[in-house]
Amino acid sequence: MTRLRIAYREFSGFEKALAAQTKLYCAERPGVEIETVSLHLEQLYRELFAEEGLRLGKWDLGMVVTDWLAGAVEEGRLENLTPYMKAAPLPEWPQGWARSLVEPLDFNGDVYCIPYHDGPECLIYRSDLFSSAQEQQNFRAAYGYDLAPPQTWQQFEDAARFFTRPEEGLFGTVFACFPDGHNTLYDFALQVWSRGGELQDGAGLPLLMSAEAEAALDFYRRVVRDATLCHPGSTGFDSVQSGDAFLSGSVAMMVNWFGFASQSGCAGGALEGKVALAAIPCSPGLTPASLSVFWTMGIGSGSRNKEAAYDFLRFLARPEMDREVVRHGAVGVRLSTWRDAEVQRMVPAFREIEAISMGARRLPRTSGLPEFAEVVNGVVEAALESDEPSASILQRAQQQSLAKKIRFQ
Repeated sequence: MTRLRIAYREFSGFEKALAAQTKLYCAERPGVEIETVSLHLEQLYRELFAEEGLRLGKWDLGMVVTDWLAGAVEEGRLENLTPYMKAAPLPEWPQGWARSLVEPLDFNGDVYCIPYHDGPECLIYRSDLFSSAQEQQNFRAAYGYDLAPPQTWQQFEDAARFFTRPEEGLFGTVFACFPDGHNTLYDFALQVWSRGGELQDGAGLPLLMSAEAEAALDFYRRVVRDATLCHPGSTGFDSVQSGDAFLSGSVAMMVNWFGFASQSGCAGGALEGKVALAAIPCSPGLTPASLSVFWTMGIGSGSRNKEAAYDFLRFLARPEMDREVVRHGAVGVRLSTWRDAEVQRMVPAFREIEAISMGARRLPRTSGLPEFAEVVNGVVEAALESDEPSASILQRAQQQSLAKKIRFQ
C-alpha cells in the first residue's frame, strides 16, 4: 500500500474538494491511500519550508501559493515535474490553461507544480444595493452624482461611507489587515499600482519611497481606521474572514479574491443574484490594475513516493476534477471549466474570470518575497497602530528591504 501525505491551506472549499478528489482517486487506485492535512497559512509555511517538510519527505505533496514558488525552486524544495510531464503529459497542458496561470510556473523552461485554485482580485459588490432606486436617489442627494460601482478611490470612499449603517448590520467595505504576509502585501501592491506606482525600480531593487506609495498608505490607513466606512473587524481579518463577512451579507463591496464572488453568487446561496464584479478603482486617467496570485500543488523533493504523487497530480489536472473544485466552493483553473455553460449557470461569476485573469498583474518574482512581505507587514502595522507619518514609515521600510538584500528578477 502506497501512502501519500498532502498538506494544504485551511479553507472549507479546499477541504471539500480534496476530500472528493482523493476519494475518487483511491477508488481508481485501490493500492494508494491519501492523508490530507489542513493547516492555517502560517502553519503551512512553517511545515513545508521552515521545518523542511517538503525536502525531508514528511509531505509528498504540498499546496504552495505563487508567492513562495521562487524560493521553493531556488532552494530545491520542490521536485522538477518536467521529466514526468515528458513521460506522461498532463492532459492538454499547457494550452488548456490561461497564460496567466502557466507563465508564473515557468522557471527557465521547467515546471515544479500545477495550478489548483485561481484567485485574481477584483471589486466585488452587492448589485442589489447599487441598483436599488431608493439607494440611488439617496446617494445622489448626498453626493451629487449617480451611484455606481466606484471607478476611483474617492468614489470608493464615498460609496463605503454611504452604505455603512452599523444599526442595520451593514458596512461599506472590509479589508483583510491581519499581518500574515499575504493580504497586507496584496492590498498595498494594488493601492500602489492603481496610483501609477511600482514596487521595484529599474535595477530590480525594492521601491517603497515614492509619492504613489505614500498616497496609497495614507488612503489605506484612513479608510481602515474609519468606522464610518469600514468593517471594524478588518484589522484582525485575514482574506478568508473578510470574505466570510461579505458572504454574511454585512458588507456592500470589497476588493478581494474572485473566489469569494464565486461563493457568494452561486445558485442557492444567500446572495444568489445579488453579487456582481467590476474593475478595481484607480486614479483618474489610469488603467485599472488587478493582481493574480494562485494556489498550486507540487511534489516535495524528499518524497519517497514521487511516481504515485505525480500520478495524483495528473488526476487532479483532468477536466472533470477541475470542475469538482468549483462544485465544492473553490475556483477551478482550466479554461474548459471557466467556459463551461453549466459552471457559469451554477456560478455566474465564472463568466468574468477569464477576462479578469488575463489582465491581472503578478508580484515581482524573487526568492526574497516572504522577506519583502514581512517588511510590508511592518508598514501596515505601523500605519494602523500609530500616527507616524507615512513618509517616515516607508523610509524605514525602504532601508529594511535594502538591508535584507532583496532583489526582484
